[in-house]
Amino acid sequence: MSKTVAVIKGDGIGPEIMDATLRVLEALECGLEYEEIEAGLGALEKHGTLIPQASLDAIAKHGVALKGPLTTPVGKGFSSINVQLRRHFDLYANVRPAISFPGTRSRYEDIDLITVRENTEGAYLAEGQSLSEDGETALATIKVTRSGSERIVRYAFELARSKGRKKVTAVHKANIIKSSSGLFLEVAREVAKDYPEIEFQEMIVDNACMQLVMNPHQFDVVVTTNLFGDILSDLCAGLVGGLGLAPGANIGKEAAIFEAVHGSAPDIAGQKLANPCALLLAAADMLDHLGMIDKGTKIRTAIRAVLERDRARVTPDMGGSGTTDTFADALVEYCQAG
Repeated sequence: MSKTVAVIKGDGIGPEIMDATLRVLEALECGLEYEEIEAGLGALEKHGTLIPQASLDAIAKHGVALKGPLTTPVGKGFSSINVQLRRHFDLYANVRPAISFPGTRSRYEDIDLITVRENTEGAYLAEGQSLSEDGETALATIKVTRSGSERIVRYAFELARSKGRKKVTAVHKANIIKSSSGLFLEVAREVAKDYPEIEFQEMIVDNACMQLVMNPHQFDVVVTTNLFGDILSDLCAGLVGGLGLAPGANIGKEAAIFEAVHGSAPDIAGQKLANPCALLLAAADMLDHLGMIDKGTKIRTAIRAVLERDRARVTPDMGGSGTTDTFADALVEYCQAG
């Protein structure tokens, strides 16, 4: 029985990298079917909303979506589409792998770590934000719950266990933010006791930033709250060459959305210069989620092989002279060759 995936092509370079990604998935003969749904600027122009109800219904129906980069218009009245999707579907776990690939412009080799970020609470909660009438004082609420902390830390340990990882590091600021960050750390310590085979480490966020830059190989799985996770996951992307190699997965009980983390890059849209790797790696994570681990592995292996052996066909940001299409051509050929 085939599986249908909701597909959001996205804005800017989104359609180009999505087309490349779907070509690779077809070459792998994954048996997937796709329902293209609307979101972003195109949906706003056509329907007057960034995320039409029909699109939300399709994601709910299929339970899995693959999403290209979306643009949220600048100005009052528009909240982040990504945040809307995460809250609507309670996608509480944001999973961001950082893996080294050959030939990238990075200072390190052999990086292989995962950031697990709480996605629905913390400093990004929309409630409680206010600005005084005189414009002098801004207030925001940081909300962290025991249940929210428990499920994200447990998710990180279960992920570590399923992938054979050896260590989970809980990143916090409990020494200063004793209430919210203190609760997160307290729960992390409690959950860690249920996984005695996995080393547990706790680290203050400023030290974690320094340690990641000095010796990233000491980390395996990092779990943290919303704001810290947003910052740390981009730092980790920088360790392996930038957001062009940064996939993201947003996981909940009823739905999962896999995405390229980078923006829509409207300045190069239509020029076929966009690197499709981030969305391809997100698709690989989607295949893992669907139980097609061998095919997810094949995508990652194909990217590595093409970067090593066929650099002329990769995009300029990866040191090549090719296009989005020639990069996809090379990946398809590798996948079809078996």
